[in-house]
Amino acid sequence: MQYGYIKVCAATPEIRVADVDFNTNKIIEIIKESAANGSQLTVFPELCVCGYTCGDLFNQSTLINACDNAIKQICKVTEGISTLVFVGAPVANAGRLYNCAVAICNGKILGVVPKSYLPNYGEFYEKRHFSTVGDMNGNIIVAGQTVAFTTDIIFASQNNPEFTVSAEICEDLWAPQSPSVNHAKAGANIIVNLSCSDETVGKAEYRRNLVKMQSAKLVCGYVYTNAGDGESTTDLVFAGHNLICENGKVLGENKPFKNGLVYGEIDVEFLANERRRCASGYFGEERGGHTVVGFISDDKDSRVGRVYPRTPFVPEESVILGERAELILNIQSKGLEKRISHSGVKTAVIGVSGGLDSALALLVTCRAFKSLGKDLKAIIGVTMPGFGTTNKTKSNSVKLMEALGVTVKEIPVGNTVNSHFNDIGHDPDDRNVTYENAQARMRTMVLMDIANDNDGLVIGTGDLSELALGWATYNGDHMSMYGVNCSVPKTLVKYLVAYEAEKLGGDAKEILNSILNTEISPELLPPDKNGNIAQKTEDLVGPYELHDFFLYYFVRCSFTPDKILYLACKTFEGVYDGETIKKWLKVFIKRFFAQQFKRSCVPDGVKVGSVALSPRGDWRMPSDAVCALWLKSIE
Repeated sequence: MQYGYIKVCAATPEIRVADVDFNTNKIIEIIKESAANGSQLTVFPELCVCGYTCGDLFNQSTLINACDNAIKQICKVTEGISTLVFVGAPVANAGRLYNCAVAICNGKILGVVPKSYLPNYGEFYEKRHFSTVGDMNGNIIVAGQTVAFTTDIIFASQNNPEFTVSAEICEDLWAPQSPSVNHAKAGANIIVNLSCSDETVGKAEYRRNLVKMQSAKLVCGYVYTNAGDGESTTDLVFAGHNLICENGKVLGENKPFKNGLVYGEIDVEFLANERRRCASGYFGEERGGHTVVGFISDDKDSRVGRVYPRTPFVPEESVILGERAELILNIQSKGLEKRISHSGVKTAVIGVSGGLDSALALLVTCRAFKSLGKDLKAIIGVTMPGFGTTNKTKSNSVKLMEALGVTVKEIPVGNTVNSHFNDIGHDPDDRNVTYENAQARMRTMVLMDIANDNDGLVIGTGDLSELALGWATYNGDHMSMYGVNCSVPKTLVKYLVAYEAEKLGGDAKEILNSILNTEISPELLPPDKNGNIAQKTEDLVGPYELHDFFLYYFVRCSFTPDKILYLACKTFEGVYDGETIKKWLKVFIKRFFAQQFKRSCVPDGVKVGSVALSPRGDWRMPSDAVCALWLKSIE
């Protein structure tokens, strides 16, 4: 198991109703194929050994005995194969017949899980042939082996402790109290569902949503395997709609009527982390009620095939991106509206630099004022040219404020900062951290005093990426009276600005597009000889697309640095080489730990996504924590 990934397969074999020999051969073929493709868990449909639609043939001992012999054949074939296999079959015991999931690994039956809920409505007549388990839990003889027989089994890998699996069958998922709820609470990270769900109009979408939401609710991987068109007979049609989900995301799916194998890689390490992070009170507390059966899983160190987006904070689909942008902008503006209404201030004061972050903060503030019915002239935008300000950024800042209709103030800070240098005895030719930070702190003082003088609120412009890296001057741009961008990462900021530019159109769109094409810089060092930005943020701390990737998987998913490095090298292959990625990951880890003291005292700010670093909400970390273990992991 590499970095916690379990390769799983949802397999719909070609079958013939009641032709057990034919079906067994097809099942065996798929077991061999999926194992050869690295599957560590392969799941077949409900009653696939004989066919779900056998009807009253289930009363024939000829069929039931043939199914028992089929399980023997499948066991024999799996000798030497460490894939955990679930096969659907009818199992007779003590004068009753049960609809079961039979778990097999390396030639042995590990356990038999009977179906809990038998549908007996519409097209389903299962109670005509099958029984619920009731008090029949215990051991049972199947295919000549004495094995556990109960709905409550966890199949636990003895060599991969997070690889824990439980099973439910078709209707069990639709029931109000699905067995998978107790399975997850008892510690199962993966739920398998052997199903034979017929196809009707709208059912595929309903089924997809059901499986997705169950995986999200239980913080689990969910492998749903459905019967295919071989079951189609008389009045019913089956479409082989298979799904592999993880914590609300679809990892693999085949379209209805496309029978076959669907593969996916479920990250059980992530699921375990997520359960500890957000729901430790739910999971693992009922393990004593389950039978735990151990097995030795396939532990091939194969290359992870799962693909991750380069910008995890930004939706990939353009339609979703537009909807998400509108939602985020609304969340930001509504948070600000509440603060303005509650505080009773008359104005909002924003330092507008001509960069992305201040542009977004200004756009959000305009939205809030419009919603409140307040005059946009009560928004005081302040441009404060300093030693590093270029003509382009200054011009863009003024033009943007004019285009949006807010009050424009220009207050150069150079002379004041030089006077301050004289007061503290600093040589202005020494362009060290004092030279830079004095400008940032002076600008913050100007904004605070203007706000005091105009019964106003200083709107913070710093974003989530800057908070993570500590890329802010302590008690300078680090400080405000309310931060609207504090949980918006840099890679998302530009999409929000671009969205609003298209929505506004006209001069505002033209200016915002110019800002979007401006290099990111604090502009605290003088421009180059051509008047262009000389101090480029990403040259100093690294590309934001990498840092946002690191941030998401470090904070949101609790991945180890070596896993993040592996995934980043794979995701950004052809963009950055491995040594470059490793270099900036080290920078991220060092800065993230060293700069926590800045995050420990940030102002209030609106949370918009699943990653936020407010010390009052999502992230509590000691300011003096040591990062040695995390740096060691990278090596």
